[in-house]
Amino acid sequence: MKVYLDNNATTMLDPEAFELMLPFLQENFGNPNSLHAYGSQTHPALRTAMDQLYAGINAKDNDDIIVTSCATESNNWVLKGIYFDKIFTGEKKRIVTTTVEHPAIGATCTFLESLGVEVTRIDVNEEGVITPEDLRHVMGDDVALVTVMWANNETGMIFPIKELAKVSHEYGALFHTDAVQAMGKIPVNAQDVDVDFLSFSAHKFHGPKGVGGLFIKDSMKLTSLLHGGEHMGGRRSGTLNVAGIVAMGKALENANKFLNYEDAHVRRLRDKLEDALLELPEVTVIGKKEHRVPNTILASIKGVEGEAMLWDLNQAGIAASTGSACASEDLESNPIMEAIGADSELAHTALRLSLSRFNTEEEIDYAIEKIKAATKRLRSISSSYAYAPKWHKSGL
Repeated sequence: MKVYLDNNATTMLDPEAFELMLPFLQENFGNPNSLHAYGSQTHPALRTAMDQLYAGINAKDNDDIIVTSCATESNNWVLKGIYFDKIFTGEKKRIVTTTVEHPAIGATCTFLESLGVEVTRIDVNEEGVITPEDLRHVMGDDVALVTVMWANNETGMIFPIKELAKVSHEYGALFHTDAVQAMGKIPVNAQDVDVDFLSFSAHKFHGPKGVGGLFIKDSMKLTSLLHGGEHMGGRRSGTLNVAGIVAMGKALENANKFLNYEDAHVRRLRDKLEDALLELPEVTVIGKKEHRVPNTILASIKGVEGEAMLWDLNQAGIAASTGSACASEDLESNPIMEAIGADSELAHTALRLSLSRFNTEEEIDYAIEKIKAATKRLRSISSSYAYAPKWHKSGL
């Protein structure tokens, strides 16, 4: 049996979205900016897809949703655009973020620091999030932008985005959220949380890779990242990925249709898998279930190196990870676990399991069997585990 439990890295393509995109790969291949029929025949499908995106996050007509290549591009655009619009001009000088953001935020902030930007990084608490009080403590009228992820890609912990945006606005700062790990798992309503910018990637909610978007409230000014033609109203140059956009719109529409299923069925399977893990001695799961998106587990199995566990699981046909796929070649300890205070040994034993609506009960039963077997085997050959004092801690 093959079981895919790495849906926070990427997801399988929604079959309906796949069928919709096929004609635009060969038959209706025209450039949408062309004046001839080959170009114009793509317009109805593009309009439908954009309507689906606006409806999918409850954007208003006077908001902008700009199609990008992915959330990494969207995140870079917001941070670098704010640099040119607010910081380079001398109006503001600081960006505030957290220590557990995706590298698309973290690495971009580090780059901006090399240009003289002051970046304030807030440490998360033992639950892996920050509170509005944490944010208020570091705010001032010199802050141009606050950027905080909606849900963490490794722990699945949900941040209080609505309250964080409110605090940011009290100090005259703009607020951006990387909503990649929230969309398709929990309701994402741009009006309810009052964010200024929101990034997303299609392949995280069963759309295709290579296409994503950026929500910009009230079509506000933001210096472009990509210059060239007048695509997307001149805001983001580059010929539109028609097939990707059409599939992304349908994938988001379907993902939102399945939100109740996600919260019930996927959550039940996740909890079944998590409870089985916690039956093992000396296993830690990060974050309370009710405070996480319904598909994610970040566990630490004492005495079992994360990479060794992945090897055993891969041999059994099970796909999992030790954390972010964007850092999967880095064999350092898991930075999220370090950020919440885990010691170095535990931080090396991270195992991330992330489900989707396409997982079945039989797959979860099989995964439980193989994870338990791998744990027994790997602990039996671990000299550090054999002689370590035994402890048990769960549900941090």
